[in-house]
Amino acid sequence: MKNYILIAFLLIGLVTNAQKQEVQKSIELFFEGFHEKDSMKIKSVCSDKIILQSISENSLKGNKLSDEKAKDFYKSIVSIPASVNFKEKILDYNIQIDGSMAHVWAPYEFYLNGKLSHTGVNTFTLFKEKETWKIIYLIDTRRK
Repeated sequence: MKNYILIAFLLIGLVTNAQKQEVQKSIELFFEGFHEKDSMKIKSVCSDKIILQSISENSLKGNKLSDEKAKDFYKSIVSIPASVNFKEKILDYNIQIDGSMAHVWAPYEFYLNGKLSHTGVNTFTLFKEKETWKIIYLIDTRRK
């Protein structure tokens, strides 16, 4: 009986780990498209109803919450000049899943032309639509 319980826990752990890998793969595909300036790749893992927000932190001016429309975000990505080199380096993935909803906490460093521009945390909420994890909400903090 103890062996069956142990096997059940191992199987649950494997399934949970596989789901976390699927969620992380969606986030990685988002950033792959981001760095390639490929809005179609980004859209492939985003819901049509995605909500995009940012929190800019500034000790002198105060904190500011801003919203961005998805179409404006996609347009801004493909409009980045080829001469601009940028990289958002994800430092860690903390993934939590409940059924068809996942939440990802991902600290990052953002580099512009090889120099650290700012740091912060991305948080993603995803929804499992059919067999694909789609990003439905993205908010990030930005601090110098």
